[in-house]
Amino acid sequence: MANTPLTRRAFLQAAAVAGFSLPLAGHAQEIVERGLFTERDVPFACDELLKLLNDERRAAGLNVLELDPLACKVAAEHARDMATGHFISHWGSDGRKPYHRYSFAGGVDAVQENASATDGVQSLAVPGILAELRERHQSMLAEVPPHDGHRKTILDPYHTHVGFGIALNGRSLRLDELYLARYIHLAPFTNAAKPRSTVVLEGRLLNAQHFLHQVDVFYEPLPTPPSLEWLNTWRSVGLPDEHKTLRPKVPPGTYYTDGSLGDFDWSRNGTFKVKVKMFRDEPGIYTALFWVRRDPTDKGFPGAEVCILSQ
Repeated sequence: MANTPLTRRAFLQAAAVAGFSLPLAGHAQEIVERGLFTERDVPFACDELLKLLNDERRAAGLNVLELDPLACKVAAEHARDMATGHFISHWGSDGRKPYHRYSFAGGVDAVQENASATDGVQSLAVPGILAELRERHQSMLAEVPPHDGHRKTILDPYHTHVGFGIALNGRSLRLDELYLARYIHLAPFTNAAKPRSTVVLEGRLLNAQHFLHQVDVFYEPLPTPPSLEWLNTWRSVGLPDEHKTLRPKVPPGTYYTDGSLGDFDWSRNGTFKVKVKMFRDEPGIYTALFWVRRDPTDKGFPGAEVCILSQ
């Protein structure tokens, strides 16, 4: 989000965009078509999308992104889920959101997602699918305010990596783009805990000159599989409202303006230890979102994000 301050509510507000349905090709045309797009062509398609994306970011004066294998794997699984289930949504058929999928797969980076679809692809050949993927991506970049959530995600200055998921089911094509902000290394931790227990998250900033501004811990009930009608109803995705904010402990002899002393340990070399309390008796998912500042005047941006299953 190049020109807009990032807030909790603005984070992860990337709504799914449905593709336009195109006429189905006739059976005779289908059987003579050569060079059909298959799973073997996906890596090449991802490389082509990465080149397109980075050209767009260079033109906007932004850093280029690296292709991330785990993000590609998670995005591919969601794309297949959408193609198989004939829906387009940030939610999966199991009810999980993008940051759930990436975190429970082992990722610790902050996540944003763009999703797009076309039903009734005209050509199943490699050039036709590549052209359709480029069109799907560029339609998101072409958005204009105030309905430009996908464009903002593509041109977010804090992103560092990306993964692409591509799935084709008959003539239904799904594209999932998973954008990452990687600024923190976390030591191995448990992502499952009992209600009212505590999980310790230890790590360090990848750039010791950055600051860990705060950690927001969000709670939401366990997801349940939505109906197909619900999945195909347009809606943006975001973090839940219920949360607690943890702040770094202040040096001896100082305090915050509200009189508190802070919640987690940190050092000036970028290391930290955060104790995340499962603060509800009910089962659910807790999401710890780490806010990073590059300098003391920075407003902060999401630099890591992990989910913990409590049940």
